[in-house]
Amino acid sequence: MFEILNGDLETYTGDSLFVGLYDHPRNFSEGQLKKLDDLFQGELMNLAKDQALSGRLNKVTVLYTLGKLSVKKIIFVGLGKEKELTTEGFRETTGRAFKKVRPFKMANFAILLDSFISKTFDIDQVASLLSETFALAHYQYDGYKQKTNEPDIEVEKITFLTDTNTDQLNQLINAGFIYGQATNHARTLVNTPGNLLTATDLAEYARNLADKYDFEIEILEKEDLEKLGMGALLAVNQGSEQPPKMIVLKYQAKDEWTDVIGLVGKGITFDTGGYSLKPKDSIVGMKTDMGGAAAVLGAMEIIGELQPKQNVVAVIPSTDNMISGEALKPDDVITSLSGKTIEILNTDAEGRLVLADAVTYAKQHGANYLVDVATLTGGVIIALGNDKTGALSNDGALFDQFLQASKKTDEFVWRFPCTEKDKQRVRGSDVADLNNSPGREGHAIMAGTFIGEFAEDTPWVHLDIAGTSVTSKPTEIGPSGATGVMTRSLAQFVIDFQ
Repeated sequence: MFEILNGDLETYTGDSLFVGLYDHPRNFSEGQLKKLDDLFQGELMNLAKDQALSGRLNKVTVLYTLGKLSVKKIIFVGLGKEKELTTEGFRETTGRAFKKVRPFKMANFAILLDSFISKTFDIDQVASLLSETFALAHYQYDGYKQKTNEPDIEVEKITFLTDTNTDQLNQLINAGFIYGQATNHARTLVNTPGNLLTATDLAEYARNLADKYDFEIEILEKEDLEKLGMGALLAVNQGSEQPPKMIVLKYQAKDEWTDVIGLVGKGITFDTGGYSLKPKDSIVGMKTDMGGAAAVLGAMEIIGELQPKQNVVAVIPSTDNMISGEALKPDDVITSLSGKTIEILNTDAEGRLVLADAVTYAKQHGANYLVDVATLTGGVIIALGNDKTGALSNDGALFDQFLQASKKTDEFVWRFPCTEKDKQRVRGSDVADLNNSPGREGHAIMAGTFIGEFAEDTPWVHLDIAGTSVTSKPTEIGPSGATGVMTRSLAQFVIDFQ
């Protein structure tokens, strides 16, 4: 899909050309932009002086070449001031430009790579960001609508024109695209209706990943869960006609199964709230309650493609949360895999229950470090809004490593406190070791603290993506719907782990 060519503007014959334009007076006075301006007899410089062609951040200008080049259109991407441009700004402005690909029906286009380089962004970083952002911005989920007679134009080839090729440039372009595509696959999982993505379907998806990347896989069926004593996952599944699954993928990159990162993703394929039934407006959209599982599976796809030198075990507890005569009830007491008993005060606090067994099982599989990710609480949205992922951790060094990874992917994470008083609230039951819902105050903290009771002394980070897993409005790097959040951050964390 990708090719790298010497920056020969005159002979390139694709549909369109993407050109980066910084907001400074020397536009078109040097390098590839100078070559481009020469082909237009200096008219591009004149347009820039007249502000008809602007390098302001997020300004995208389409210029028809009228025969001056073999391509029909040049799409100028405003990058703003060199010193002020961040990776987030870079993603947003290039994503805005790449959204022109589909309406313009571009099957074959080029990127004038060197025009995006600055003192802040070198060619390697630019190449990776551009391919990743293209994949993210180009994503769409058509769902199950009847197809129109008009065919969708697929992108066949993207050419990177550059005068400064490096040995690893092609590798970085492909890696960026892998990050974007894996996130898109996670988005599709989250967007899929619950009747078409059951726990069984999710397990089959994981099996396909295992076959493709030679992961070791284990899928525990209901009988296996009963034999092992996974009472928390089984309790949530009691009201369902769909069998539960505990899905395990293992990637071993070292000779010994040591120094293992455990990635744990909540896989509730639909959440009614159980007998603590959600109101009618809140129950719509609960097909997305497996966003944590999708992020972990997306991260495992990246890991399978890029083969980092790190051992990883992924654990996904999956079921739906339904109502029936046998469903879990408030006031019930259940026994988790760890042996800890739990008083049920809210059947809609089911995610932390399945994660309790999953975290314990990840530890039994040798996980030395844990990161769990889940669409866990509405409380995180009240606290942080819809654009920030909430976090808890029992290990500052591990959290800092994850935070650095999330900064590279521009997925904002904010750490909540977890005090001894918070732990005492979770342990506040007259009939069991723990209760699953101490109250609305500090809701997101209580949910994370509950999971921490099962992480115990294992270094652990908890990520609540209830606000960030979906968006009601399109962004520059994707449509409305599932975002695939934390897919890239989890993978980056594994790749960078020390």
